[in-house]
Amino acid sequence: MGQEISLTHFSDTDFQQFHDRLAGETASLRRFAEAGGFSDTRFIAGFELEAWLLDHAGLPNPVNETYLRTLNDPLVVPELSRFNVELNAAPIEMGAGVLYAMEASLNATWGRCQQVAHGMDAVLAMIGILPTIRDSDLCLKNISAMKRYDALNAQVLQQRNGEPIHIDIQGQDHLQSRRPDVMLEAATTSFQLHLQVPFDQATGYFNASLQTCAPLLAAGVNSPVLFGHRLWQETRVPLFEQSVEVGGYQGLVEPSIRRVTFGRDYVADSLLELFQENLEQYPVLLPVLLEDDPARFPHLRLHNGAIWRWVRPLIGFDAEGHAHLRLEQRVLPSGPTVLDMVANAAFYYGLVHALARQDERAPHGLSFADARRNFYAAARHGLGAELVWQDGIRQPARECILETCLPLARQGLQAFGLSGIEIDRYLDVVAARTRSGQTGAQWQLHQLEAVNGDVPRMMNDYLENQRSGAPVHEWPVGC
Repeated sequence: MGQEISLTHFSDTDFQQFHDRLAGETASLRRFAEAGGFSDTRFIAGFELEAWLLDHAGLPNPVNETYLRTLNDPLVVPELSRFNVELNAAPIEMGAGVLYAMEASLNATWGRCQQVAHGMDAVLAMIGILPTIRDSDLCLKNISAMKRYDALNAQVLQQRNGEPIHIDIQGQDHLQSRRPDVMLEAATTSFQLHLQVPFDQATGYFNASLQTCAPLLAAGVNSPVLFGHRLWQETRVPLFEQSVEVGGYQGLVEPSIRRVTFGRDYVADSLLELFQENLEQYPVLLPVLLEDDPARFPHLRLHNGAIWRWVRPLIGFDAEGHAHLRLEQRVLPSGPTVLDMVANAAFYYGLVHALARQDERAPHGLSFADARRNFYAAARHGLGAELVWQDGIRQPARECILETCLPLARQGLQAFGLSGIEIDRYLDVVAARTRSGQTGAQWQLHQLEAVNGDVPRMMNDYLENQRSGAPVHEWPVGC
């Protein structure tokens, strides 16, 4: 969840004092970890789902403040724009029944949230980019009423020396735009998966998570259209990267340092390397001095929350105050349905567990450069991408997923203790989607063609199919 702050304007002293505390907490974190402070050895799953509030014309409805007050659920919180909300869930320990529980939890929360939306003459939607969003919707009057977002917008622009945001995405069509703020980021909504892992195994799971990004995204793309332009199969990826494009201490000169990033390399020995990189490479965006217990690393966690790695390490604390480390897999879009998303979760949890158990130090012959190229190929082309896997052979994404990745995911889920029936329910959805080629993105493009480019009509059809609950590979195409 986005952590709220108390200030929006900062002095040079604020930045220096925050940096001093950040440096102290980074050193303290290393001592804490080396002393065995991360003692929890469980694997625990969780998720965050970003959703859209729409009116009955399928357009963004900027009413999240009233909506959240009416809903009154601490697990449903604001997002950057007034037409987005974020749904969270209680964490669940990995084991038999975890995917069933995740699906039931998300269905229950979604149903309750949708009921409140209907009571406000609105509707909730889950989709990576809303095809009907207009450029005029993405303005500062629609930024959520949280100081965190005002401050982030101001600091991103300040670190760009006032230079506007430049969007340049080439797909079937070509979109170019210059923006005076970061609000285009509000057009990107995701389904973020969390996996708490034992600290002494976290290196292997982080590196394996980077390898999962490409097959996971190729099978899950759902963001092909923005402002009527047909762009990447997962346009969310370049749009998010460009909408908050800020570099490190050298500005944008060093291409491997960006606030939204796939990273610079695999982790070598410990995820502490990433927190050290945060300190050394990334200027502070939100220098709010916090009164929280320094033993809970408040400034380190706030700073980490403003660096959007596609796989991000997070430090948290349970109800008893025990620290844990979890990974946040951020590549998947929101939607198309609850079943599709839980199937994607099954694919991730199984595949990352299998890969990490092969060798905790991770690369297995897949270079970081190839893992990175795979990710952007999957974002651009979806199931039409070609991927290099651990044997070094370039192959179609469908072949890689069906013949290599899904069998590995099955092994990983079995190792977590899931039954064959539970595994089949979810991995079979990914397999059927992959065989058919009908991802959420591909359905949108085919349906848009079938209705002669009528974007509102296509979005209305999307919502009708979403309400049915049927996985996207079963959705009909046509008028």
